[in-house]
Amino acid sequence: MSVVGFDIGNENCVIGYAKQRGIDVLLNEESNRETPCVVSFGEKQRYLGLAGAASAMMNPKSTISQVKRLIGVRFREVEEELGFLPFETSEGGDGGVLIHVRYMSERRSFTPVQIMAMLFAHLKQMAEKSLEMLVEDCVIGIPSYFTELQRRAYLDAAEIAGLRPLRLMHECTATALGLLLQRLNLEEYSIDVYSNTRASVRLRVACEKLKKVLSANPEAPLNIECLMDEKDVKGFIKREDFEKLSADLFEKISIPCRKALVESGLSVDKIHSVELVGSGSRIPAVKNILASLFRTEPRRSLNASECVARGCALQCAMLSPIFRVKEYEVQDIFPFSIGLSTDEGPINTVSNSTLFPKGHLFPSVKIITLHRSNTFNLETFYAGQNELPSGISPRISNFIIGPLEVTDAEKSKVKVKVQLNLHGVVTIEWASLIEDCRDIFAKSKGHSTLGHMEGDNHVSSDVANGANDSNSAEPNLSRKNTADDIRKEQIRRQEIPVSESVHCGMTRAELSEAQEEELLLTQQDIKMEQTQEKKNYLESYVYETRTKLLNTYGSFATESEREGISVILQQTEDWLYEDGNDESEIVYMEKLADLKKLVDPIENRYNDEEARVQETRRLLNCIEGYQKVAESLSSNQREAVLAECNKAEQWLLERKQQQELMPKNADPVLWSSEIKKKTDTLDVMCKHIMNSKATATTPDEMMERRNKEDDLSID
Repeated sequence: MSVVGFDIGNENCVIGYAKQRGIDVLLNEESNRETPCVVSFGEKQRYLGLAGAASAMMNPKSTISQVKRLIGVRFREVEEELGFLPFETSEGGDGGVLIHVRYMSERRSFTPVQIMAMLFAHLKQMAEKSLEMLVEDCVIGIPSYFTELQRRAYLDAAEIAGLRPLRLMHECTATALGLLLQRLNLEEYSIDVYSNTRASVRLRVACEKLKKVLSANPEAPLNIECLMDEKDVKGFIKREDFEKLSADLFEKISIPCRKALVESGLSVDKIHSVELVGSGSRIPAVKNILASLFRTEPRRSLNASECVARGCALQCAMLSPIFRVKEYEVQDIFPFSIGLSTDEGPINTVSNSTLFPKGHLFPSVKIITLHRSNTFNLETFYAGQNELPSGISPRISNFIIGPLEVTDAEKSKVKVKVQLNLHGVVTIEWASLIEDCRDIFAKSKGHSTLGHMEGDNHVSSDVANGANDSNSAEPNLSRKNTADDIRKEQIRRQEIPVSESVHCGMTRAELSEAQEEELLLTQQDIKMEQTQEKKNYLESYVYETRTKLLNTYGSFATESEREGISVILQQTEDWLYEDGNDESEIVYMEKLADLKKLVDPIENRYNDEEARVQETRRLLNCIEGYQKVAESLSSNQREAVLAECNKAEQWLLERKQQQELMPKNADPVLWSSEIKKKTDTLDVMCKHIMNSKATATTPDEMMERRNKEDDLSID
């Protein structure tokens, strides 16, 4: 078992992993440290990562990228942006994005969660192949502004892919943890690239490269051959022109930075250093803006492409029992305010009007006390609508708590444990019905008991980062143990069922269905890869056999054999590039078997010639060895051993003479296997003679006795 960290970007993804005494980044099959976040659907299989990126130009409408922008968002939120993507999309039944592709000669639809799951599965497979061990535990980097729906979508995608996320970690937090380790205008060409999907993709790629060149150079050229309508596009841009085109975006850079300073309560004078990560941070203008704002030169000591994956891998090692890692303190805050409400209205805490206020440390726990007599609902929501990206629904999830098994019609005390977990997801861990047995006994006797009644809007007890809040409604722990024991006997706790419904999220049934579909898609991919391997092997066998037939096997094949095999090889080659270009694995294997039936006899003659020489040498060495040993034996033993050696030597001489009369292109009369058998027989016979007490027995008698023993042992 290994631990890894995944950083999924819009364009590329990086896999960090923990190893003994450090964190490193995995290399893909092309020895690159970054892998394209691309899934391409072909006629019979999927192509992921590098293979998917290679298919983007040839099959743009069924090649999916930028999935990070689409996961866990509503269609109407990104409808304008979707118009710039090459693949077809529509609004799903739940209001989310639905992606349409051509796969297996039919139109198929997938959700962004399913596409993300495919990427996770591909990265998992890469990691397992590289590390040569099972990969399940992982930490996944996400933007801190991700909503609960987006976070749950990532968790669902990971589960579909067979991963077990120990934590969804904010990318900025992962970067900080890792620090511990050290539109070009084309109207002049009279073409509209948006009307041509392939041209749009090529232009995007070229502009990305152009932007990187401008990060280190004051000017850069743009050259794209046959972009569209057989027109070559050439351009030239200076860095200052690029900065003017991007001025409105640069102006937005300082806004979140100033906001972060205000919310952290820090002044610019207290900022020790500023670390830049991310591809956009390579732009010199960004660096200048931040230097002016923070009054210090930003540093780039981290690898901007790998820092998130490395930080996630380190966090995964800290959370996993497999590695012993120094426990760095990691404190992260949640960027949104979260509230909790019942049918009667929002539930408020003592210090805040929200359950988990913005900037609250997480993971965090709240224990809510309610009075209910039957099943009730609790709903989580974003309390600050202005904190959310525009168009995001404030609804998070709904919890049904019940049924309650109460002893009377009056309201009973119910305690609910609400958690904002490591992933930044709100869950209810448990709900318990609290009953005082003394009250039940008194009511059964017809007496009334006065007790403390709590209102419907109740004070909650906070348990954040393992520490009890002073507002805790739990029993006073300073009482004596005896008093606590008596109290426990008088209090009865009853677990209450809790069911969850996530707003616009995947149900368990949908998740199971997605897992089954991913399994089928993976099996199809494996089947096609195996088929391609068999096809490639057959093709390679045709070429190699043709060459060997002219050179290596030339003297071991008759003229008719060479002509017949050459004809079959040419027919097989033609078939491979015509009717056999898209056949099944079984057909390729049958074609290969048919060829081998013709070629194997020739190959056996060639291979046996060398083997025959080796086995002959081995037999002669055996004869010589026993002849020397016989000198130290008794007379009877010596005669018997020498007789066996002479018989073997005479047999070899006669058979070699017969073989020398045979041409190479005929099957041998003396196979190497026969010589090996004779050597083994001689070895057994001589050892038997030397170990036998009945030394007077002749070799012929011994051989006859041995044959009889063999006959008896057949049963």
